[in-house]
Amino acid sequence: MPIPLINSIASWLLKKRMHQIELFIKYPNEVQNDILLNLIKSAKDTFIGKKYNFNSIKNYQTFSERVPVFSYEEFSDKIDLARKGENNIFWSSKIKWFAKSSGTTNAKSKFIPVSDESLEDCHYAAGKDLLCMYLNNNPNSQLFTGKSLRLGGSKSPYQKNGTFYGDLSAILIDNMPFWAEFSSTPSNKTSLMEDWNYKIQAIINETLNENVTSLAGVPSWMLVLLNRILKESKKEYISEIWPNLEVYFHGGVSFKPYLNQYDAIINKDSMQYYEIYNASEGFFAIQYENNSNELLLMLDYGIFYEFIPMKTYGKKNEKIISLNEVEKDINYAILITTNAGLWRYKIGDTVKFTNLNPYKIVVSGRTKHFINVFGEEVIIENTDNVINKLSSKYNLEIVDYTVAPIFMEKNKKGAHQWFIEFKNIPSEKINVAEIIDKELKSENSDYDAKRYNDFTLKKPEIIISKKGVFLKWLEINNKIGGQNKIPRLSNERKFIDSLIELNN
Repeated sequence: MPIPLINSIASWLLKKRMHQIELFIKYPNEVQNDILLNLIKSAKDTFIGKKYNFNSIKNYQTFSERVPVFSYEEFSDKIDLARKGENNIFWSSKIKWFAKSSGTTNAKSKFIPVSDESLEDCHYAAGKDLLCMYLNNNPNSQLFTGKSLRLGGSKSPYQKNGTFYGDLSAILIDNMPFWAEFSSTPSNKTSLMEDWNYKIQAIINETLNENVTSLAGVPSWMLVLLNRILKESKKEYISEIWPNLEVYFHGGVSFKPYLNQYDAIINKDSMQYYEIYNASEGFFAIQYENNSNELLLMLDYGIFYEFIPMKTYGKKNEKIISLNEVEKDINYAILITTNAGLWRYKIGDTVKFTNLNPYKIVVSGRTKHFINVFGEEVIIENTDNVINKLSSKYNLEIVDYTVAPIFMEKNKKGAHQWFIEFKNIPSEKINVAEIIDKELKSENSDYDAKRYNDFTLKKPEIIISKKGVFLKWLEINNKIGGQNKIPRLSNERKFIDSLIELNN
């Protein structure tokens, strides 16, 4: 079959899904209510279902009153039993797969259950929907005339007690239908390599001569790969290597600090960037339109959503609300109930709604990654916006950054300390501290108030990193590749102090 015809047929099939997407956009609360009742019905005979008498739960109110909120630590004993091969604990079908959380910086790994239902109805369904929305917005796309370069995690699935665990991307690749590999590069074997250095070279060897039309992966690691490809090919721009490249599907970390660098090395005016919001626990939202930072919350993937306003999070007056109660521009922590058996589970992310019809969000940060030592309530969305403005205005390329407090001592006032790795060191004429301070004041009124006349906080202190320090830290801590990253913000100094030590 000719390639253009394959492209046309694939595009037509995927775009048929738009009708169903329009349905949950029109009836969001009804769809979410049906999802919740179906999840309860499916799990009524499990250990969890019997413990909380799911048989008698007929509405959200009873569900919210009866079923407690769980963190990973509070749910891990049940996950451990399932990993040992026990069935029917929190979900009705057998859980064979567990996604080893690779985004966490804690020593202890998390193992997130992945059911057959969540694979098919959430993760794989979302992959199709991502293409569906992109094609709907770009009817002249030639996406399927070439291949997608995917950059996944670096760990293969491991078998234990009849169950398997590994990086989520490894689980997805391992369960994909055989024909899916034909539209992707590199091969499954290369994608699942553990050693990052061998893997990156193998990817280059396999992909340089392919017709790559799309990229998919975490921005920080994809940038490492693309720069290596340019170096090896002795080309100036990625568009010289893959002239038909048209879109990069990205997620895992904010894209704002990296946008200028991608534009610079790809060098293609028509290049599109499409953001996704997914995690080991599920696939949650997809960019709905070209050139937008808003993500459509996907409501029919077998996930029921609840939200906690961050102003009440972890406090005695903690308030939990359903989707129909959310408001725009409020910072919320997310709770999910899923078709993999997670019940009212805190995933640790925060979002803000930018639109309520349809429900669109931006990812604003993590519940544990913020700075509020002095009452300034700085979140990742604030600092990413500041870094984006700094890099755009002064044409700077930023590899990575992290921020931590400098605590008050005796008569000394506090401050924020920024540790930033630039691709090229900024000119001495650019006062990075002054620019960051000014932009953060305009981003965050609480920070502005604490900085007034140096009343509580002094001007931020900037440490410009030597080249490769962030990568070295990840290497030392066995976190190379995949979705691993150092927290952008922390209320403590352990991350920044270890980076400073490496820098010295």
